[in-house]
Amino acid sequence: MTTANIDFQKPVEAVKTLLATQAEAISKTVELQKKAGEELVSFFKSEAEKAKELKTPQDVMKFNVESNTALFNLMKGQGEAFTSLATDSSKTFMAELQKFGK
Repeated sequence: MTTANIDFQKPVEAVKTLLATQAEAISKTVELQKKAGEELVSFFKSEAEKAKELKTPQDVMKFNVESNTALFNLMKGQGEAFTSLATDSSKTFMAELQKFGK
């Protein structure tokens, strides 16, 4: 009976690298969530200040349309940022995974 020399280093390095890649992605996600939250708070504070100046029903209607449009665009940009992060993280993870499959 022969015993093969098993190299445990490669699987251990793969696990370390993949965990580090996951930790980096999570860290970036948390930072992006923080930024998104801060942007939303700032947006609503700004809109509340603008709302104080409304005098007529027409002002309210115009403000409402403009505010909702701005909020939609803000959220669209945030969604695109999260999508980009997810795409980049996935590509990085898969590239690292493929390195160890060879």
